[in-house]
Formats: sequence, structure tokens, C-alpha cells
Amino acid sequence: MIVELGHFALILAAVTALVQAVVPLIGAHKRWPGWMAVAEPAAGLQFLFTLFSFAALTYAFVMSDFTVQLVTSNSHTLKPMLYKVSGVWGNHEGSMLLWVLILTLFGACLAWFGGNLPPSLRARALAVQAAVGVAFFGFILFTSNPFLRMGVAPFDGRGLNPLLQDPGLAFHPPFLYLGYVGLSMAFSFAIAALIEGRVDAAWARWVRPWTLAAWIFLTIGIALGSWWAYYELGWGGFWFWDPVENASFMPWLLAAALLHSAIVVEKREALKSWTILLAILAFGFSLIGTFIVRSGVITSVHAFANDPERGVYILAILALFTGGGLVLFAVRAAAMEAKGIFGMVSRESALVLNNILLAVSCFVVFIGTIWPLVSEIFFVRKLSVGPPFFNMAFTPFMVILGAVLPIGAMLPWKRAKIGKVVKPLIPAFVLALALGGLAWAMQSERSLLGPVGLFLGSWLIFGSLTDVYSRTGRGSIGARLGRLARLPRADWGKTIAHAGLGVTMLGVSGLMAWDMEDIRVAYKGEPYTIGAYEITLEDVREVEGPNYLSTMGDIRVRKDGRDVAMLHPEKRVYPVSAMPTTEAAIDYRLMRDVYVVVGDPQADGGYTVRTYIKPMTNWIWMGTFLMSLGGLFSLTDRRYRVAAGARKAPTGGVPAE
Repeated sequence: MIVELGHFALILAAVTALVQAVVPLIGAHKRWPGWMAVAEPAAGLQFLFTLFSFAALTYAFVMSDFTVQLVTSNSHTLKPMLYKVSGVWGNHEGSMLLWVLILTLFGACLAWFGGNLPPSLRARALAVQAAVGVAFFGFILFTSNPFLRMGVAPFDGRGLNPLLQDPGLAFHPPFLYLGYVGLSMAFSFAIAALIEGRVDAAWARWVRPWTLAAWIFLTIGIALGSWWAYYELGWGGFWFWDPVENASFMPWLLAAALLHSAIVVEKREALKSWTILLAILAFGFSLIGTFIVRSGVITSVHAFANDPERGVYILAILALFTGGGLVLFAVRAAAMEAKGIFGMVSRESALVLNNILLAVSCFVVFIGTIWPLVSEIFFVRKLSVGPPFFNMAFTPFMVILGAVLPIGAMLPWKRAKIGKVVKPLIPAFVLALALGGLAWAMQSERSLLGPVGLFLGSWLIFGSLTDVYSRTGRGSIGARLGRLARLPRADWGKTIAHAGLGVTMLGVSGLMAWDMEDIRVAYKGEPYTIGAYEITLEDVREVEGPNYLSTMGDIRVRKDGRDVAMLHPEKRVYPVSAMPTTEAAIDYRLMRDVYVVVGDPQADGGYTVRTYIKPMTNWIWMGTFLMSLGGLFSLTDRRYRVAAGARKAPTGGVPAE
């Protein structure tokens, strides 16, 4: 009964979304306040219906209701409770229900907390948000219904994909979807602004918090997915330029560009058309990611579905909203008159360069991701575009971005004298250069990747600290430190996020430049060395888990004659799905990881063992945490909460069409 109620609630949510998509738009066009006001209760009601539907599906998974087809395919009575719950979104149908739940949540938040918005803009933005909801409700109800019943219920389910039975991946999709779907708010505001024909500083202040929240969630989601791939898949890497990894990375790059572009609109009322275009493209690339994951056109270990019918439906949604948004942009872009003028050397110019580098980087990743598909369709050739292409094509843009970011962050608005800006940064530059030179002197027969990455990461960190300290003015150190504590949170957020990018660069370059790998057949009690470490396979034993059987190794790690760690890598088999998985064992430290994977037994009594020394890997996760923390600091700045009130439109009025 609860399952049927959940299905019915989903239908009611779709009907409510349809009303919300039509009535407020007509009201805004006709200047009818009552019709515009329909958007707010409809958004809240739509969210509540969807929440009930999602709760009903969760109930079916928790109670192991195998009369529901989705539960049978993705759950099992022996699964731990965490994975019963995460099984709700560990499949195509359930993950799409989570997708629309988050979509309706953002719409409801706009209705609840958007009281300072002009009524017409709020009504149009909520209507656009609902229109996106209508498309995805239709997609779920007609092609991906999660509430289908079984004709004959089995005694037990087939279980969740063993690769998904991990805490990291249990939390990765919700955060990723909060980022993906959160960009729909920027899209809705952009389309509403195009319809009204007005983009100003107030509009940018309203858009920035929503975009920043989506960017924070997307950063956390990507980091969790990267961390999961690092320790769960047993490949020993953190990023493989997999199509699904790229699908989340592309909107992240465009969202970062949109955040910086919106600053120019807010402060200088320039780059209006470009900012609107970025808002459309950022959400468009989120839809492209949805298409890649669910259409089956590109093969990936992360993909949810391989169904052409679903792919065509998502492609139609992509064409409707992204294509329709771009057409509307082409028609109305001339109305986005830019007022601010600025010199070649100014913060505006630095932010333009920032936007160009991020946008071009995104399109480089996009081309590399879809090129195998293009090659197969148009040239009848199967090609594989792997990490060498992405590393070579993508890295130069990040090097330039890292080099110019500290200088650009300190440039004043409108016009600047470069010498005056560079002078305070000289100590930061010298210190970063010294660290890079030290790395170069200490390494032997290695590439420039390590020293250059160490220089760029340090330059970003020290430059960010110099920037925030320069905002304290002049005076004694005590007085400046006191002013430092009183700086706006947005200033601290910028500093922390930029420094976090530097920390991530340090981690990536250190890992790629100085990691060590050893693959061998190891025998019990016979030590071998890798770098400064002595590795010994002590024993291999059979262990029974709650829903799997495991071959577990006991591996001792020693350094300089002292025990460092006892690691327990596993090779698991899940009987229900008859699928093996590899569980790496990792000794995490600040400056390095010792990473061990045990493989298959050999005829002579040995076992295949892969051992890696991964320097500075944890700096990658620390950097992403700092970037998210910086975004959170900015999001809590008081100016975000009060700025919209300064530019209220007259009640009941709308700008001239």
C-alpha cells in the first residue's frame, strides 16, 4: 500500500509541477499578482509530494519488500542497513527519483527564502524550475518507474552491485546530485532574466549564493567519488579521466567560471551576456552528464544504464532546455547592456582571463570525452582517448591559471598598475620558487612535473595569504591582526578556496611525479623492498563477512627496522551476485600512503601483490576540503543574506518587456 501511495504522490508532484510551470509565467506576463503567487505554495507542495514518494521507496528497501522490482534487483536481506538505504539511489530509477527530489528541494528553498526577490522574477524562476521538473517527472513515470511490482515475488533479492557497497559511494551520489541539480537554479534565474530583459547587480547577488552552494556540493561529491575510486577499485590512482568522472568535472569548471563572472556583474555591471551564457551552459553540462551516465553511449564502470530509449528521452530534455535557452539567449542577449568599462590591467580583465581558462579547459575535457563516440559514428573507427591526452591538453590551462591567480586576485577594479600589485607578492614568489628549486635539487632523473607543481601550489597558497593580509591596511602587526579577524567572511572564503586549490595542486603533482609501484609474486615470510619500505606477506586467510567471502592478506610494513603498519588487503566474492571485488589496504600518512593490493594465488604457492608508495595523496583530499570550506565561508557572509533587500522592485510591478 505504501508503495502505491508513493507512486501516486509522484504523479501528484508531476501535476503540481505542470501547474507551477504554466500559471506563474502567465501571471508574470499579464501582471496578475494572484497568478504569480501560485508559484510559492506549488513549489512547497511539489517538494512534499516528491519527498513522500522518495520516503515510500526507501521504506520498501529498508523492509526488503521484494514485491517491488527495483528492490529485488538492488537489495538483499543480508545487506547491512547502510547499503539497504544507499541501494535506493544505487540504481538508475532510484537515483532519478533522488535527482527530482533535490530539484524540487531547490525550488522550494527559493519559494521559502526568496522573499526579497521581485515578484515577477521569482515567479518566472520558479516556473522555469518547475518546467525542468515536469520533464524529469515524465522521464521517471514513463521510462523509469521505480514502483513497478513483481508478478511473483522471490524469496530474496539479487543484491546491490558490490562496488557500490561502500560508505564513500553511499554518500557520493547525494552530494554530486546536490551540485548537478543545484545548477538548475542558476539556469532558472538566467532564463527568467532573459524573459524580463534585465540583468543587474541585484540579479548577480541573487544568483551567486545558489551557484556557490551547488559548486560546494559538486566539489564534495567529486572528492568523495575520487577518494572512493582511489581506495576501492584497487587501481592505485585518484583520477582516470573516466567519462563519468569527466561528466561531473565539466559543470564544476563552468560553475567556477560562473561564480567569478557573477562577481563582475555585481561589482561592475559588466559581462552580463557572458554570465547568462555560462549559467545556461553550466546546467547544460549537468544534463550532458546525466545523458552520459544513463544512455549507454559511452562505457564506464560508473554508468547506471545502457538503454537507448532512456538516452533518447534525456537527449530530448537536453535539446529542449539547453537548446531552448541558447535560442532565447540569442534573441535577447542584445538587451543585456553592459555598463562597466575597465582597462586591460584590472580585476575585471583578470576575471575574464579566469573565465576563458576555465571554459576552454571544460571544452577540452568535453572533446576528449565524446571524441570516441564521434569517431565511431562519423569515421567508423573505434578510438580510446585516455589520460595522456587529457594530461597534455588540460594541464597547460591549469598551469596558467595557477600562475596568474594570485596577481589577479589582488588587482583593483577598473584599472590598476601592475608594479604596485606585484610588489607585495615578491616574498611569496621567492618562497614558492625556493621550494620548487629545492624539489628539483633533491630529485634525480625525474621530470619537471614535481618541482613545477610544488612551485605553483606554493605560489597559490602564499599568494592567497598575502592577499588577505594586504586587506588589513597599514599599522602595527597587532592592529593588522585585529583587522584580519574582522574581515568579511567572503574575503576569508576566497583565501581559503584559492589556498585549497594550491594544496590540491601540490598533492596532484607530488603523486604523479614521485609515486613508486611494485608488482610481484610474493611468498609468505619473504620480505621485499620498495623505496625505503620493507614489505612482508605474513599470511593469507579466509574470512567470512556479513554478505561476502574474503581472502585476506596480512602484510607487515617496516621502515628502518621498525614496524610501520600491519595491512589487510582483501579479495572479496559476493555469493549473491557472484562478483569479485578488490579491497586495497592503505596506511594513510600526511606525506605518503603505503597502498597494498593482494591478487590471485599462484601455482607455486605465492600471491600476486601490488604495492605502491603514494606521496602527498592526502593533500588532494585536504585541498578539496579547503575549497569546500572556503565556499561555505563565503556562503555564510552576511552580505549574501541582506543584499537582495536593497534592490526590491515595487510590489506588483514588473519591468518593461
